[in-house]
Amino acid sequence: MKRLLDLRISDFTKKWLKGSIIIGLLFVALVGYGVYWAFFDMNRLPTGEYLKEELSPDGKYTLKAYVTNGGATTSNSVRGELVFNDEDNKTKNIYWNYREDTANITWTDNNTVVINGHSLDIPNDKFDFRNQ
Repeated sequence: MKRLLDLRISDFTKKWLKGSIIIGLLFVALVGYGVYWAFFDMNRLPTGEYLKEELSPDGKYTLKAYVTNGGATTSNSVRGELVFNDEDNKTKNIYWNYREDTANITWTDNNTVVINGHSLDIPNDKFDFRNQ
């Protein structure tokens, strides 16, 4: 009888331990995603003031540049927004750099753009100074 009771306690302890580990991992994943969302998600960048735009050689993309005023505590930053002209002007942030207030945009071909010296293969590449 005592051995049977020990097995039940042992089984309960194993289930409790497995449940605690799963809940702990879910909590860590949730906190990790929250940090990414709050500090590194390029969709949450400030809008800024319009600087300039350049059309790709084939007309498929437009790159718009904006400068955000950092205020008294931080420097200005430049945000580059890629506009998909063929897809109802869908937009995607592809460039974010700190301590810049101008944007030099040059298209080298239909799918490569150079923004302030940073070459990006469009539409998949991104430059974000926070990830360097």
